Amino acid sequence: MMLKKHYIATALMLLTALVPVQVRAQGNVEEVEMMTKRYTDAYDSLIGSYYLRQFSHSRLLSSRELSLEEFDALPDSVIAGRLAALHTVIPMTFNSEVRSYIRFYLKYMSRRLDVMLSLSQYYHPLFEDALSRYEVPEELKYLTIVESAMNPMATSRAGAAGLWQFMYSTGKNYGLEVNSLVDERRDTYKSTYAAAHFISDLHKVFDDWTLAIAAYNCGQGNITKAIARSGGKRDFWEIYYFLPRETRGYIPAFIAVTYVMNYYQQHGLRPVEIKVPVQTDTLMLDRDVLMGYVQEYTGVEADELRSLNPQYRTDVIPASSGRYSLCLPVAKMELFIANQDSIYARTQDSLSRRPMTIEPVKQKGSKASASKSGSGRYHTVKKGDTLSSIARKYGLTVQKLKKLNGLKRDQINIGQRLKVR
Repeated sequence: MMLKKHYIATALMLLTALVPVQVRAQGNVEEVEMMTKRYTDAYDSLIGSYYLRQFSHSRLLSSRELSLEEFDALPDSVIAGRLAALHTVIPMTFNSEVRSYIRFYLKYMSRRLDVMLSLSQYYHPLFEDALSRYEVPEELKYLTIVESAMNPMATSRAGAAGLWQFMYSTGKNYGLEVNSLVDERRDTYKSTYAAAHFISDLHKVFDDWTLAIAAYNCGQGNITKAIARSGGKRDFWEIYYFLPRETRGYIPAFIAVTYVMNYYQQHGLRPVEIKVPVQTDTLMLDRDVLMGYVQEYTGVEADELRSLNPQYRTDVIPASSGRYSLCLPVAKMELFIANQDSIYARTQDSLSRRPMTIEPVKQKGSKASASKSGSGRYHTVKKGDTLSSIARKYGLTVQKLKKLNGLKRDQINIGQRLKVR
């Protein structure tokens, strides 16, 4: 039975609403500030994306910013009752920490709610399908707001990436390809199914959805240690003070976002809808494609192509090494299909040409003969190569390899010749 169709019994909800609010100290200010920085950084990056730049004028029409005085005057019993009335499998616990996060999200999302609601219309059908397939509660579709402000290009300081903020190793464990050309942590479809699978596995370990979500944030090991340090307790709020600081705020933030996305109207918020590109289609490729030729033959702008296909780190889709997808507006799909032979042929021609040799940056007074053809040894970059793998092959450090070739960044391209001696 799909959990998305599973509802908490009315009697249980009413009972929950009558449970006294847990008395705790006000939410840790540092925890709230940490979540504020995480959310606003991801949101500010999101606003720079192609489609939101096109409709940025709509944000000026957003509803008024919420008066927090009105929220502060609202009795705890009202908020607790609203949370208890939601049809959720995951307990929507209410306490002072949750209230402080609801206040935070009402403050910051009141000016951004039009974006969040519009992106929800775009993403939620996919989220709901993936979550139901792995029998994960549907309300976890709101987790991406906490994780990334629904920004597929979001990257954390720790290196987590994408809508669901997968770390490199976890993404690899759940089948997401990450290399110098492709980062499927940013692939909306693949990362969503990987996240649903991951959360489902965590629930099998802890047999508790709240602990599974907490483990999604800080790792299975940290939850296991917190349980042990608490004397074997297996309730999130009972192991609360044994958890990492960010995780202590993670569950209250998730409950708060769920509240705001369901009850924003009760706080007088009337956002203006932003039109996002819901009419898109995906084509599976089996040959390499350069984005520049897709742009030339379909008329889709380069920034729009990158926005629709955020998993590709460069403008090369290395489809000959496996099956990769290309997402396009529906209206442009026929143009691609009609011209795909030309796109493939021109891509192959471009990638097969002898590329320009990249030489080290010459210092003043250096001899010109040091960079002449025939001096030194070179490696031609192949699919799957990284600076680390090339450096190991020739007994170099990455820094030495970059210095030899005058590279400022870690990005390399197929067919590029790198000096290794």
